Amino acid sequence: MLVGGEGTRLRPLTEWIPKPALTLVDRPFLAYMIEWLAGHGVTEVVLACGFLPDVLRAALAGEEERAGAKIRYVVEPEPLGTAGAIRFAAEELGEDLDDRFLALNGDVLTDLDLAALLRAHAERGTTATIALHPVEDSSAYGLVRSGEGGEVLEFLEKTGERAPGEVNAGIYVLERSVLDLIPPGESVSIERDVFPRLVGDGLQALRLDGYWMDIGTPERYLRASWDILEGRVETRVGPTAPGILVAADANVAESATVGPRAVLGPGCRVRSGAEVRESVLLDGCVVGENAHVAGSILSPGVEVAPGAILGGAVVGRDERVPAG
Repeated sequence: MLVGGEGTRLRPLTEWIPKPALTLVDRPFLAYMIEWLAGHGVTEVVLACGFLPDVLRAALAGEEERAGAKIRYVVEPEPLGTAGAIRFAAEELGEDLDDRFLALNGDVLTDLDLAALLRAHAERGTTATIALHPVEDSSAYGLVRSGEGGEVLEFLEKTGERAPGEVNAGIYVLERSVLDLIPPGESVSIERDVFPRLVGDGLQALRLDGYWMDIGTPERYLRASWDILEGRVETRVGPTAPGILVAADANVAESATVGPRAVLGPGCRVRSGAEVRESVLLDGCVVGENAHVAGSILSPGVEVAPGAILGGAVVGRDERVPAG
């Protein structure tokens, strides 16, 4: 699993923590992917790390036991691109890597049927199989065109136009022979450099319907939070109420309003007369008396002053939001 990115589109949330370790509702984001993999019979997950690997390791402490899958960490000495990272991890694993393996981007929340992808790859006897996912708005993604038998015909660059189509879901089944197409120690993209070389030569695709969300922007981070809490994606999260999760030790004044849609992390406090809606408050945030927070994400330790009005903001760790 490729988890080496810095998550720049989510800053300032990711200035102090890698995106895969960022809390999504009640657990590190990457825990969802590990639990999803374990649910499909995966027993060992190898994380190809780059940015702040020790923070990621600390965030996932105990996840092996919770998910039931072994976690191994491989740290790139420098950014190597998606294919370069796969080749580097494969070399680090040596003979521990099977002849057939999964490779995944570590920045999506999904419940797609991984078993169907593995089954199609085995039945077709192909070199590489890409999971495709249908979207109504493909403007932010490149499209993949495939034939009736599943063979990949063409990769189309981002058009910037709102149009439906099938996009690369960042989930692949690969034969070990694919590694021969990746020069060792170089920065190589599997999407732009490797897969195009396999078009017409063993590259297949399978459309998978279900839930799929790239959480790489604040807007998508919030949308994913509500999708988890409102049951649009299959997870182990148990909401406090539909669309709401309040940590057991969070403190909400009787006259405060929380929701619709809200996450209050451990140690959060919402004072009298305050309102929190459509917002995520990570650990230890304080919303002062009569303050209003809407459509926002607050990093750990943020304090919102009494009477402050905050809307559509992403606030960095331990910052103070003044009134007026």
